[in-house]
Amino acid sequence: MKSRIFLFVVAFCALAGLLIGQTATPAPAPAQNSPVQSAPAQNPPLKAGTAPTGKTPAPGDNSAKSDSDDDIVIRHAVNEVRVVFTVTDRHGRYIKDLQRDDFKVIDDQKPAGLTSFRSETDLPLQVGLLVDASNSVRDRFKFEQEAAIEFLNAIIRPKYDEAFVVGFDATPEVTQDFTDNTESLSTGVRMLRAGGGTAMFDALYFACRDKLLKHEQAGSVRRAIILLSDGEDNLSHVTREEAIEMAQRADVIVYTISTNISGMKGQGDKVLERIADATGGRAFFPFQMRDVSDAFLSIQEELRSQYAVAYKPANFVADGRYRTIQIVAQERGLKVRTRKGYYAPKE
Repeated sequence: MKSRIFLFVVAFCALAGLLIGQTATPAPAPAQNSPVQSAPAQNPPLKAGTAPTGKTPAPGDNSAKSDSDDDIVIRHAVNEVRVVFTVTDRHGRYIKDLQRDDFKVIDDQKPAGLTSFRSETDLPLQVGLLVDASNSVRDRFKFEQEAAIEFLNAIIRPKYDEAFVVGFDATPEVTQDFTDNTESLSTGVRMLRAGGGTAMFDALYFACRDKLLKHEQAGSVRRAIILLSDGEDNLSHVTREEAIEMAQRADVIVYTISTNISGMKGQGDKVLERIADATGGRAFFPFQMRDVSDAFLSIQEELRSQYAVAYKPANFVADGRYRTIQIVAQERGLKVRTRKGYYAPKE
């Protein structure tokens, strides 16, 4: 009898549940215009510009919401190349009064149309001073420190320019981070102590990638590294060409000052020439100590005597390939110096 009553109760509960499920009103679908919050759309993968002047979108930046907006942003970042260059006459004097029509730009062996041209004599500077502190440069280390301090005091303007100091032997060491305070920079230079092996390529790679490329850039700036070394490298993990590529990606001009005092150019001097030439800088070989100060003065003058152009390459393809740059002055006898090329972004 009890088992029959139990079965009856179970059957009644099941029937009641079924009836309730059939008569329940389904939840209304969200209205088409209701403020339903969807997951935020992810930004498209960053397509690095052909020169590192394109800015990474800030977190929460909604400036590229639609497909058409995305296309506009990508075209601007990919297709425009910006290049800084200097012009000298036969005697090495800087020419500062040339105009847009005095040049032509050849990108990857094809003429390119300029979108802007400026004479840049007063851009804010971001300067890295890299000083070889290995045993091989002991002989005139103190003198070079003082020459570097004199250079920084002359070129860094408070609230306008910034510099940092890195000493390197087996590893790079930041003795003074970015600052516009010349006293702090001088202290950073004097903290350098000679000793150890030489990892010059690692130091250059580090300064370009971890200091200049990652440093805040509000508007146009001029990025430069002054590298004091004998050019001999025996400990780096990256190669010379990898260090050069990083400088090119960071849009950095590298000026090299040799610490070789033998009176003859060695293999290390050829390395310094290659680095400077590939990035649009100059290599100096002050075989006498008094010439070190002259080298710094020449760099200072050059940083205030440059032109900047922007252009759109013909037949551009975002394939990650290295593309060459050539800027030719129309007037005979003028010499243009700039970086040799850039790496296109890769889709």
